[in-house]
Amino acid sequence: MISPSQTVGPFFGYALPYGDGPYITPEWRPDAIMLRGSVLDGAGQPLPDALVEVWQPDGGGAVQQRRGGALRRAAAPFSGFGRCPTDKAGGYFFSLVKPGPLNDDSAPYISMMVLARGLLKPVFTRVYFPGEPRNATDPLLAQIDPARRDTLIAEPDGDERTYRFDVRLQGDGETVFLAF
Repeated sequence: MISPSQTVGPFFGYALPYGDGPYITPEWRPDAIMLRGSVLDGAGQPLPDALVEVWQPDGGGAVQQRRGGALRRAAAPFSGFGRCPTDKAGGYFFSLVKPGPLNDDSAPYISMMVLARGLLKPVFTRVYFPGEPRNATDPLLAQIDPARRDTLIAEPDGDERTYRFDVRLQGDGETVFLAF
């Protein structure tokens, strides 16, 4: 007997997105940068109902130890974690700091997870920064086909404190995703 196919969902998203989720660091900090982009399907259409999470070390490469959580982050200098739902145009944003490298071999990067309709499981990727000398020797980037490596590198977007990173879930220009 053949089972009918089904779409995953609907999902109960209560408390997954929260107001201060995109603010890993307050925007007013002098070292704050903005990371923004869109989540796109295989046809290049924006997904208005995806959820993007990021984790990152601080500017010195130190991973923040969990010290209890708070949904309001205005007083906290840096949390290391953020969550942002996409808007009607498929866009997301994060206020964060440019991370330092985790070790002597790696380039600075942000870990990203995307949950979206049609995905049975979340997908994971990394966001690297342009012009980083360590990009040339980063162990993960070295394993990626050079023709696809640019799907992991954010682009400057307007000024030196704003970067753009679009996530394409499939098709031409598909973002490189990581298996764990």
